[in-house]
Amino acid sequence: MTAHNELRLLPWSGPEGKPCFLSTDDSGGHMSRLADNTEAVQLGLAAGLLEHASAVLVDEEAGADELRLLTTDLARVLRDALRVAESRGRRLPVPDRSTGGGDDEGPRLPAAAFS
Repeated sequence: MTAHNELRLLPWSGPEGKPCFLSTDDSGGHMSRLADNTEAVQLGLAAGLLEHASAVLVDEEAGADELRLLTTDLARVLRDALRVAESRGRRLPVPDRSTGGGDDEGPRLPAAAFS
């Protein structure tokens, strides 16, 4: 297996909202650990906001302002979660197709698994 991409998409944006990348061979370095911790915080905030959203949505007295704020917050954490997913996906190993071990169709289940 080989690395898909040597640049890591960081969980924050740079000037003008442009993505930031880290080029390093040290996944335990200071910036990598900072990015890991930031991702964990972002995902934790998303989980907490999802719980809050569930409570607001069943509250029949929730007003338009509360729903607008909730929607804004949900969009922010969804953007962060998608950035984390993209960053982690870029760092997944890619099968080395030259060895003939790769299969483009993915895992296979026996037919009995679907009955």
